[in-house]
Amino acid sequence: MSKIVSIHSFRGGTGKSNTTANLAALLAARGLRVGVVDTDIMSPGIHVLFGVDESEMVHSLNDYLWGECNVEDAAIDVTPRLTGSIPGKIYLIPSSMKTGDIARVLREGYDVGLLNDGYQRLIQKLSLDALLIDTHPGLNEETLLSIAISDVLAIVMRPDSQDYQGTAVTVEVARKLDVPLLLLIVNKTPQVFDSQMVKQRVEKTFGCEVAAVLPHSDEMMTLASEGIFVLRYPDHPMTGMLKQVAQRALP
Repeated sequence: MSKIVSIHSFRGGTGKSNTTANLAALLAARGLRVGVVDTDIMSPGIHVLFGVDESEMVHSLNDYLWGECNVEDAAIDVTPRLTGSIPGKIYLIPSSMKTGDIARVLREGYDVGLLNDGYQRLIQKLSLDALLIDTHPGLNEETLLSIAISDVLAIVMRPDSQDYQGTAVTVEVARKLDVPLLLLIVNKTPQVFDSQMVKQRVEKTFGCEVAAVLPHSDEMMTLASEGIFVLRYPDHPMTGMLKQVAQRALP
């Protein structure tokens, strides 16, 4: 049975796309067939982590939403670009980086209902075990749809007062939409913080499970989105934490 996992954050800059890419790699390393959809149409970027250049995008999610191609035509098999031996598959469905396409989205919008149809078609056509949705930060029609159809919602937040407030809104919405599994990932935690205390505080505040408290990582910053962290640093403690998140999301 295929699972839809949305990775969301209320604000930008939380490391949501990095988390999505790393979870996709860990699932594929288990032999799963994974789709990754970049629905952050106004500020796309996860393609960089998978080493995809704009010139390689024959089609994008934008083209599908505007009726110019089937959604699977936008899928790029990024597995051969990854370091190490990956027994599974990762298919990336990127959003367009062209300024004209982004401006068109802002000007004309798109039929959000097509997203759900596209997700189901991707699962069928690519025989996916898991579909990961890298959402647009905040709450809009697109993110509400993605949350509503998700089997798992992972909310990425920082231990920051603004993130606490925004995450509270997202958690409340997710509960009203009856998401089966809601997980919190606290990211970019300063080394001086006690991770166990952070976990307890966040769980008490929101009344839901914290799957991981990820520390600030110089290695992650140095990598600078030029690759997938868990593949470059397979023995790093943070890789172990992300493995636990992947296992919790898809046992």
